[in-house]
Amino acid sequence: MSKQKIRIDTADGVAPATLFLPAGAKAGVILYMDAFGVRPAFEEMGERLSGHGYAVLVPDLFYRYGSYGPYDAKTAFANEATAKEIRGMIGGTSQAMTVADTGAFIDALTMRGITGPIATSGYCMGGARALNAAAAYPDRIHAAASFHGGNLATDAEDSPHRQAGRIKARVYVGSAGVDKSFPPEQSALLVEALRTAEVDHVLENYVGCAHGWVIPDHNVYNHAGAERHWARLTTLLGETLLV
Repeated sequence: MSKQKIRIDTADGVAPATLFLPAGAKAGVILYMDAFGVRPAFEEMGERLSGHGYAVLVPDLFYRYGSYGPYDAKTAFANEATAKEIRGMIGGTSQAMTVADTGAFIDALTMRGITGPIATSGYCMGGARALNAAAAYPDRIHAAASFHGGNLATDAEDSPHRQAGRIKARVYVGSAGVDKSFPPEQSALLVEALRTAEVDHVLENYVGCAHGWVIPDHNVYNHAGAERHWARLTTLLGETLLV
């Protein structure tokens, strides 16, 4: 398995990314970061996932802002200036931007021999992006997962639940036990949209886990919950990418 630092041309510039490429891999996974950006914790996750035989791409979704951070996921939001900077990048990186970027991400994988199906997996702000990407590229994206993703069923025009009719992928949503960014009413609305659109999906509530529980450098990291996430994610990929 090789680890490569690559640069991906997009309509808005150049996105740095890390690619984990096992020998002979044909299926790929795009990991969409949380609010604290690409960092060693996400690269560790990408490397672990690539051990299952998938090419794994970890792109920087905040590339439009140039150099930023690095941020400490345990303390970044406790600092007013840092929190403002992060929220500004989140708000300034629209769903439409990430959907457009995903086309370039898929092209980058294809250029490197990943011609088979692709999955997306997103965390925190990346959760909605993983689902919207599946709606935008239904012929390539066969699985989409969101873990502690927020705002999955809101009044916004780009809310993922509004795109359910375009999704062909199998969908998995893992929600924190209590998460104000994805409250029960949103959960119900998302499930209704997916069922109505006849999308193959599972939504699970990780009781006792807080928003961010999967990421190893987060202050609410929960080892048991994170390992459950790995079990669910690798099962999803094994049933959709390697058939």
